[in-house]
Amino acid sequence: MTKEAAKDFNAMLRNSKDMPKIQIISDPASVKKYGGERMYFAPPLAYDAVMKRIPRGKVITVGAIRAYFAKKAGADFTDPITAGIFVSIAAWASEQRAEDKTPYWRTLKANGELNPKYPGGALAQKEKLEAEGHMILQRGRKQVRYYVRDYENALFALEDAAAQP
Repeated sequence: MTKEAAKDFNAMLRNSKDMPKIQIISDPASVKKYGGERMYFAPPLAYDAVMKRIPRGKVITVGAIRAYFAKKAGADFTDPITAGIFVSIAAWASEQRAEDKTPYWRTLKANGELNPKYPGGALAQKEKLEAEGHMILQRGRKQVRYYVRDYENALFALEDAAAQP
């Protein structure tokens, strides 16, 4: 039994704690790195909801989701640490549900990289994406990583979708 199998990811998904919220950061290096001091924290269910909107044949990056949330909340950026954690929680929660699945495999890391922290790892994500028509590239020999070829051409635009009736 894996450690993930023992966790209730759907309970984690529904636990919004004190989010959404905006926190002001003052560390000059962080302000410079992220382009501002207003850091937004989106709750886990918000990531799941966005991930459910990505249609077959399209993909999105965690960075694009973060940018979308920051813009929508009037913040400078969305916290990258919780974003990565919450995307993983959404993936594992979907695997634990019999219904209302989230197509988490369509959510990529930066530069179109597949996420080894998803259920089944990058190889399972690779299989699902290939079934939807995407070509996957393998890079590296010792540290193998997988990427969606020309992922930019398949990106789903959240802003366009939000503007549609």
